[in-house]
Amino acid sequence: MRQLLVLERFCLVGHLVSMAFGLAGLLLVMPHPEFLLHVPAGQTLFAWSMAGGGVVYILLGAIAVAIHAYRTLGTQRWLSFMLPALFLSLGSELLGTSTGFPFGHYSYLNGLGYKIAGLVPFTIPLSWFYLGLSSYLLVRAAMEPSSKDDTQPPVQQGWVSHMVTVAIGALLLTSWDFVLDPAMSQTAMPFWYWHQPGAFFGMPYQNFAGWFGTGVVFMTVAALFWGKRAIVLSYSELNLPIAVYLGNFAFATVMSLAAGIWIPVSLGMLTGVAPAVICWRVACRKSVISPLVADSVVDALDSKLDTRKSKVAAPVGVSAK
Repeated sequence: MRQLLVLERFCLVGHLVSMAFGLAGLLLVMPHPEFLLHVPAGQTLFAWSMAGGGVVYILLGAIAVAIHAYRTLGTQRWLSFMLPALFLSLGSELLGTSTGFPFGHYSYLNGLGYKIAGLVPFTIPLSWFYLGLSSYLLVRAAMEPSSKDDTQPPVQQGWVSHMVTVAIGALLLTSWDFVLDPAMSQTAMPFWYWHQPGAFFGMPYQNFAGWFGTGVVFMTVAALFWGKRAIVLSYSELNLPIAVYLGNFAFATVMSLAAGIWIPVSLGMLTGVAPAVICWRVACRKSVISPLVADSVVDALDSKLDTRKSKVAAPVGVSAK
């Protein structure tokens, strides 16, 4: 597990650094190619970044989140989220690029890797997976009910609470797209384009319904597989989901602001960043309380055991106190 943790952290750092490197290429080098003259092998690095930078950062993010899920949730929960997320999002994307449902009519350009069926880059379902799981974990960990009695383990989450968790998780995922889509479809080097630009900064409102609906579907499937068993993550285990979410949001934010698009950023901050940070803080507080609850349970059991031992060890005719 120690080696997996090291690999997870390496991929997370590489994921964030790759996004920063991509931003530098898109926002600094493309408008000012003279920068390449002062950087050794600058043209080669820039060509590599434009050809595969998007693939690298998505792959590293997916690997980091997959390892994290395997370590903290176990094989069953990891796979029962990842597989529905990959296949259902790919199905939505293939349907969208073929028919216009559920997102609207759009097509992918180059820069995000090999296209499945010539339509959807293989990296797109990976991004649905790692952003979707990061969003869902933050909300799920925050929504887990705490025990009312410190001598009892945490109670299980009800199905109404599960439905709220799925809805907020899908909202966090959709809020990321508020900022990502204008940045990736209308900048100097777009990665996809809309056949019929919509009213919301080039995006059709249908796109948001498609994002939310797709997120709800695969998160609901995962919730059914996971069941009502409580998920308790430690403070350190909650850091990766929030880092991945905020890092990707920051990438899209910088791209959008550089293009003069700020209203989607403000909307995303309100409906995505703020709830994500609140969920993280609530979940972190519960992760600190959980060991205390566990210690209380152990102490209570030890106390009962000591009392029983004293009664058994007491001489006949002498009552144990």
